[in-house]
Formats: sequence, C-alpha cells, structure tokens
Amino acid sequence: MKIDVLSLFPDMFTGPMQESIIGKAIEKQILDIEVTDFRQYTTDKHRHVDDYPFGGGVGMLLQAQPIIDAYEDLAVKNQDQGIEKGRVILVDPAGKTFNQQVAEELATEEHLTFICGHYEGYDERIRSIVTDEYSIGDFILTGGELPAMVMIDAVSRLLPGTLGNGASSVDDSFSTGLLEGPQYTRPADFRGMKVPNVLISGDHKKIAEWNQKESLRRTYLRRPDLIDHSRLTDLQKRLLREVREEEEQRQEK
Repeated sequence: MKIDVLSLFPDMFTGPMQESIIGKAIEKQILDIEVTDFRQYTTDKHRHVDDYPFGGGVGMLLQAQPIIDAYEDLAVKNQDQGIEKGRVILVDPAGKTFNQQVAEELATEEHLTFICGHYEGYDERIRSIVTDEYSIGDFILTGGELPAMVMIDAVSRLLPGTLGNGASSVDDSFSTGLLEGPQYTRPADFRGMKVPNVLISGDHKKIAEWNQKESLRRTYLRRPDLIDHSRLTDLQKRLLREVREEEEQRQEK
C-alpha cells in the first residue's frame, strides 16, 4: 500500500511512522509512506498557506491552492509509477467517526492520501479532491497530524503480512464487534493471582466458550452499546444471559 500525507509538519511523522509494526511493514515493502510539506507549493513569496475567511470570522483558513497543487503534483508522480488515485481522506473534526470497520475497509485500498489540517479549518474548495472525511473523536486537536497517524496505524496493521500472526488482527477488540476478553501468560500463579483453570485444562472447546463468555462479559460491563449492534449467535446469546445473571447476583451480594 502507498500512503501519501499532506502536512505542514512532516517531521512529526518521522518517529511514529518508522517504528514498531509500521517500521517493519515498510522494511518488508508492504507499506510505503511519503509525507509532503504542502507549504512548498505556495505561490506566496512569504510562503503563507492560510488567510482570513471571506465574510469575517475567527481564525485563519488553509488556502485551497497549496494543498490542491501538492496533491495534483503527487498524482502525476504516482501515476508515472503505476499507482492509481485511491481514496483521499480529509482529517476533519466534522468528519465521520473513524472506527475499526472503516480501518478494515481502507486496508483493502492500494493507495490512500491523508490531508492534515491546521488553524481554524479549510477553504471549502479543498473538498473538490476529497473522497472521505474522518475524525477520531469529538474533541479538538491543534492539527490533523496525530489523527492521521492513528488512522494510518490502524489501517497498516491490517495489511497482509504486517503482523506476525495473521489471526491477531481478527481477534482484536472491535474487529468482532465485541471487546476482547482477558488474556494471560506465564507464570500460571503470580503473587497469588492465578490463571483460570479452564485456560490450562487443554480442553479447547471449553477454552473457546470461556473466551467468548468473557468477551461478552467485558463488553457488557464496559461497552454495552456494542452488544446492541452485534449479531450474536445462539451460543453467544446463551452466554450473555449467563453473564447478566452472574453480574446481577454479584451486585446483590
């Protein structure tokens, strides 16, 4: 996958986008990330990329010209390399909320471009090149760089060959619509805190059922809204009833 990022602060991507899983994906040539400083495309001799909004208003807006010119230049370079346009994502607090399902959808693309905003917003005409607008939550940051990195991380780990165990991303919280349940590793007894017996029993059927039940328990206690939007199997419905009964009994004690 090729990922282009248009940003005023390309150095922000130097560390996070070269370490850990993403760094390994780049080494394996699964992923190619290029960050472009769109200030380099301004025609203003003072290299301004923002201006006051027409009609008045607080703050400054990013101008359309530097961003669109940078994007069009990258489009030509990518085309010469056989890379198609792909999705163009505007990082914007007013965009749709980014989630795991969106990450899975974007991971099927061959090329993504992220536009990172700054100041009070964008000249509306920037949206003429945009295919999607996403936000990572209902809060305001100083720029779009951190949200873009979050989205790139979520997408990159889903690319085939990125994770050592291909099943890891499938079992992650939210991938199944539910939160991941508790997990344990050695030692089996740490300071009196013991691993549940079922997990060391060797009975794979009981272990699978325990994992499903504890996933439902954690979701029920922490994010019950997710259960409302999940299609539960008959087994999961039974396990959820057991969880509810057990938690009600626990509260009564």
